[in-house]
Amino acid sequence: MTTYVLDASAVIRYIDDEVGAVRVEQILKECAHGRGEACLSAVQWGEIAGNLRKRFGAEREAHLLHALLPSVGQIVPATGERAVHAAQLKVDRGLGYADAFALELAMDSPDHLLVTADYGFKVADNLARIEFLPAKE
Repeated sequence: MTTYVLDASAVIRYIDDEVGAVRVEQILKECAHGRGEACLSAVQWGEIAGNLRKRFGAEREAHLLHALLPSVGQIVPATGERAVHAAQLKVDRGLGYADAFALELAMDSPDHLLVTADYGFKVADNLARIEFLPAKE
């Protein structure tokens, strides 16, 4: 069974109903029906929260996060070991630190599939399975 590792860009595309939102919705439905699992790093979850707070304010941020939480699956804690591995990926591959947490989580198992709209992950597509959402026009 596939475990979909969602990164912030994919979830934001879903929230904003932008290109790729249909695919993210399809993944979330698949997981809701027990045909997959979804997860994201706590660091990515924080990135989503910050994005929503900046754009919509505290009240709307809290409402959106509360509504979204059951769908996105497990929020994986940022342990010390994960933080060190993410830092190594950041330095070695030139990723942003939050992005490195998503990649690090995707590298946990061959059953994990990172779902992203961030083409910056191309520098690491040999380290994990990655599904890129379509680029915006």
